[in-house]
Amino acid sequence: MPSPISIRLTEALELELEETSKRLHRPKSFIIKSALEQYFAEFADYQVALDRLHDKDDPIMSAAEFRAGYGG
Repeated sequence: MPSPISIRLTEALELELEETSKRLHRPKSFIIKSALEQYFAEFADYQVALDRLHDKDDPIMSAAEFRAGYGG
């Protein structure tokens, strides 16, 4: 079940949210929820990339090796 939360926005951000809500004919809560879902999905991808970057056992391929292996 969805739970309500309260946030404080700058005046500029509130205005942008209001305008976007009107333009899309969607409630502000829908836009905020969609933005959070996108943020968390992108953050998860970023975290995977960061974890792989710090994994000493993950092999690193040069650009030349990549092109040779993938017909580039």
